[in-house]
Formats: sequence, C-alpha cells, structure tokens
Amino acid sequence: MSPHVIIDKYNLTISLLITIAWQLTGFAVAWTLQFDKITDFTGGSNFFILALITLTTGGTYHARNIVASVLIMLWSARLAGFLLFRVLKTGSDTRFDEMRSHFFKFAGFWGFQIIWVWTVSLPTVILNSPAVSDLNRGGGNPSFGTGRDIAGIILFAIGLSWEALGDIQKYLYKSSKPPKGQPCTKGLWYFSRHPPYFGEIVLHWGIWILCLSPTTNGHISSGAKRAQYAAIVAPLLTMVLLLFLSGLPTAEKPTAKKYYLLSHSSSPSDPNAWDNYKRYLNRTSILIPFPPAIYVRLPEIIKRTILLDFPMYRFDEGKDGREALAEEARK
Repeated sequence: MSPHVIIDKYNLTISLLITIAWQLTGFAVAWTLQFDKITDFTGGSNFFILALITLTTGGTYHARNIVASVLIMLWSARLAGFLLFRVLKTGSDTRFDEMRSHFFKFAGFWGFQIIWVWTVSLPTVILNSPAVSDLNRGGGNPSFGTGRDIAGIILFAIGLSWEALGDIQKYLYKSSKPPKGQPCTKGLWYFSRHPPYFGEIVLHWGIWILCLSPTTNGHISSGAKRAQYAAIVAPLLTMVLLLFLSGLPTAEKPTAKKYYLLSHSSSPSDPNAWDNYKRYLNRTSILIPFPPAIYVRLPEIIKRTILLDFPMYRFDEGKDGREALAEEARK
C-alpha cells in the first residue's frame, strides 16, 4: 500500500506536507541570504512537484490523470522558469523591499504561498487520489474524451497561450526601451490591460473542468464527488487573488500613479502622458479581451460591473493624485 494512501485517500495531507516542506526550504534560503530571486520560482515549481508525485505514487496512470498532471507540470515549468528568468534579468524584486528584512512579514508571505499552492493544486491532487481514480478503492475512470475533458483542455490551452504570450510580449516591449509615457498595446495587450491574468484564470477553470469527469461521467463514492466539486476553490481562489488581492489592485493604481506623475510632478517629463493614459484606460478592457473600437463605446456601468473594471481600481486625481504629489515632495 502506498504511503499516501495510509495518510488519507484524497492526497490532501501528503500534498500539504510536501508543500510546507518545499516552501519552508525556500523561505530558509531566502531569509538567511536575504535573497528573493527564488521566491516566485519556489512557488511555481511546487505545482510541478505535487502533480508529479501524486501521479506517480498513486499508480493510476489513466489517460485523464496523465493529461491533467502533464498540463499542470507544463504550466508550472513555464511559470516558474519565466519568473526566475525575469528576476535574474532585473536583478531584484521590488515587491519584497519592505518585507525582506522583517522576519514575520516575510514569513507571512511564504505562509500565504503555502495556502495558494496547496489550494490551487487541489483539482489534480484529488483526481490522482485513490478515492477518485483507484478502481480497487471505489474510484472510477470514465473513458477519456468526455465533453468536459475536451472543454477543459481547450480552456487550458487558451489560458496558457494568453498567459505565456502575454508575458513574452510584455517582456519584449520593456526590453525595447519604449517612451515612459507609452503603455504597452502590442499583441494581446491591445485587447486587454492584463492578458496574463486573464489566461491564468481561464486555464485553472479548464483544469478543474477536466478533472471533474470521474464525478460527472463515472461511478465514484459520494465523498469523492464532494471532494472533486469542492476543488472548485482552486479557480475561485485564483480569481479572488488576481481580482482583489495580489493582481489588479497592485497593478492598476501604481501604474496610473506613474503616468500621473509624468505629467503633474514638479518637473514633468511628459505633459501629455496622463491624458494619453486616460484615453488608453477608456478604450482598453482591464481583463477580458475586447476590441478597443467596441469597448470604448460601451456604457461605464457595463465596464465597471460585467467587464470587471471596478471603481476600486480607478486612480482618483483629487485624492490619489494629491497623495502622489505629496509623497514625491517628501522624497
């Protein structure tokens, strides 16, 4: 009997223990050396480790399990590799400037990374578990190629393409040393202000849908079905993080502040930067790809609700602009 079956039949405990061990190792290195270049790599690579271990130790090499695990490993390798490459090229990660030397703040970030990795890995981890896929323990393996399998793979392919291509296009754009007052509108960035975020959300919905077929098309226990449905927390957490915590909120206002100061600081370098940026905001969807010629004509209520450009992301010239100028004056 495999060790992880003894611990629990859904792979929850073993996946959590592996995640804690990997992240604590990364934290120990990063804190001891005051070195943040491995932080994102440690998070991204953790998904690869969990998918590989739960697939191989489970011994249930069904087509769906292999496909779902390989897709997650592909996404993980691309994400971890790109983030490591980017931080090595830039030399540092400014996100950690205020927490790198504070033990509890830095540890808190790594603690949250444990929660993120473990939760978002759940669809694949549970699919590879004995309760869902081991035929000798009440699992099931409906023939690969169900409608959900196909839909999940298509969504994953779309999401990964948008995330990867968006990252590459933005990196190449920044490498070309564009004018400071010019936002990126190349390639996918013409249709969305954050194509990699859109792609990441879509691909995780795709993985959850792909992994769900044993529940919707097979004959597994009610407990296993509940576990698979509960794994919806993976794409939901991804959405919450990108929409309300570490994604759009940390990108939108700081970017707007940069363009505002280009035009309104004590020594403005580009008087037209802020007006140009406001026109860019008005014609470019914040997340969901949309043709600018159509988006610009949509009512504001549609943009700020259905298309997710919530008021919380908007830079208020009266309040935020005044604070930005005061902060600059103190420097």
